[in-house]
Amino acid sequence: MSNWLKLAAIVALGALTSVTEARPSRLTQLEPSTLSRRGPGTDKTVIIQMFEWTWDSVAAECTNFIGPAGYGFVQVSPPQETITGDQWWTDYQPVSYILTSKRGNRDQFASMISTCHQAGVGVIVDTIWNHMAGVDSGTGIAGSSFTHYNYPGIYENQDFHHCGLEPGDDIVNYDNAVEVQTCELVNLADLATDTEYVRGRLAEYGNDLLSLGADGLRLDASKHIPVGDIANILSRLNSTPYITQEVIYGAGEPITPNQYVGNGDVQEFRYTSTLKDSFLGGTISNLQSFDNLGWVDGSVANVFVTNHDTERNGNSLNNNSPSNTYVSAMVFSLAHPYGTPTILSSYDGFTNTDAGAPNGGTGTCSGSGGSNGWLCQHRWTAIAGMVGFRNNVGSAALTNWVSPQGSQIAFGRGALGFVAINNADSDWSATFSTSLPDGSYCDVISGASSSGSCTGSSFTVSGGSFSATVPARSSIAIHTGATGTGSGSGTGSGSSVSVHFAETATTTFGENIFLVGSISQLGSWNTANAIALSSASYPVWTANVSIPAGTTFQYKFIRKETDGSIVWESDPNRSATASASDSNTETLTSSWR
Repeated sequence: MSNWLKLAAIVALGALTSVTEARPSRLTQLEPSTLSRRGPGTDKTVIIQMFEWTWDSVAAECTNFIGPAGYGFVQVSPPQETITGDQWWTDYQPVSYILTSKRGNRDQFASMISTCHQAGVGVIVDTIWNHMAGVDSGTGIAGSSFTHYNYPGIYENQDFHHCGLEPGDDIVNYDNAVEVQTCELVNLADLATDTEYVRGRLAEYGNDLLSLGADGLRLDASKHIPVGDIANILSRLNSTPYITQEVIYGAGEPITPNQYVGNGDVQEFRYTSTLKDSFLGGTISNLQSFDNLGWVDGSVANVFVTNHDTERNGNSLNNNSPSNTYVSAMVFSLAHPYGTPTILSSYDGFTNTDAGAPNGGTGTCSGSGGSNGWLCQHRWTAIAGMVGFRNNVGSAALTNWVSPQGSQIAFGRGALGFVAINNADSDWSATFSTSLPDGSYCDVISGASSSGSCTGSSFTVSGGSFSATVPARSSIAIHTGATGTGSGSGTGSGSSVSVHFAETATTTFGENIFLVGSISQLGSWNTANAIALSSASYPVWTANVSIPAGTTFQYKFIRKETDGSIVWESDPNRSATASASDSNTETLTSSWR
């Protein structure tokens, strides 16, 4: 047991690149015409991976935020009985098909699906068809006893592959397709999906999930199951759920993501690594098109900036990435037409690659951020705003691409939306040509539209053009579904105001004061992107931030301790509105509380 746990931790770290496929999420998509005919939220395709959330908390969040915000689907963690343990990866070691897990029981699972449906949100279930547990013996969460190749009433020794490698059955050579699909992934008992009995039993489990209202299945470790085996099992299902498959690309390997598109969508991990390299490398002008790269076609690609595996193993951007690159990449992913995007909603502390969910698994959010250890990325102002953008532009083509330098891009989506992303360290002032009709539009990165007003800044399009300053390491986005004028101005100038923050705070050596807030210029409540204040005028800590004119925002100061922990000043959030005129430099003074 202990040796396997050590190996699992290595896997989570990504030391073995191909091994990480044991636990990634996936969301295979049917043809768009099929997708549009099934399930709730049929015109809303953005998925949230609600990683490690309990069923009751998913249900509450569907009602309180996810449905009203326009998300189409939640992808939930595996619901079947697994081995015990607090580590997140225990959820990927099943021992039975009883729907009792750390997330809740069968009744709670069914209730969650029903509640999300009532909120207009579909449910995709993370599903494990490749394997059972990776330990020699034990008792599962629901009380089921098992040994490595014997799961009473379900599977016996003959229902598993035994490839006879020494010293065990683990995959050694990823250049051998048969070995990859019949040997064990880090000791996980590999199901013989080529046999009639196993195929029937897996289909029975899939049909049970569908009978409770599941709208889709994420097929974990699909690369380790032959394409034909998956097709056979899918043919036995009683309906046509939305399918997404995890097939991690390995250069030169015989098994490729493109082989699986006939079964549904495929998660395109090359997209994830490309966004990481581009945004961290400073050159994003290469992201105009993903055609002719040998990737799966955008119509059958499920894409993400990060998922629960890649945020841990270093293969993607994550909440700790510098210079707002994580948020900017998610803005890009939701704006660009390639693929069906998934947004990860997870928890802080993932640098401990074994750590399970905080707060007993009960996901909790507050305002436009998280609480009790949860990040709630799906609530960040810029991300929620871009979900509305994507819903509004639909399948409109990419138009009006412009990139004056490698770190700055802007593009439209037909005559319905326009986005500009500045990955440089200085502001970008420009006049942008669009296909949008004339009018005043809310910037959905900095706020929302309500009854003709914008809680953030706004921009006026005249003759198809508008002028704007895109702050350093930030973005702006407008679309025809969010019109109005910015609060405080009503002019929609799109200009910026220099706001001087001055916070009086007493600290000890090694402690530092940072600023974080509700808009992207202040990190969107992401403490990893908080703005460091200068102590040159100690005990007054200062910083200057360029904020779009007329923007109303909330903010707080935080203290980062010498050990890296964070102390927030007390509630309530502070609130301010930047001047409507860019001729002003404003000062906000305050004291630590």
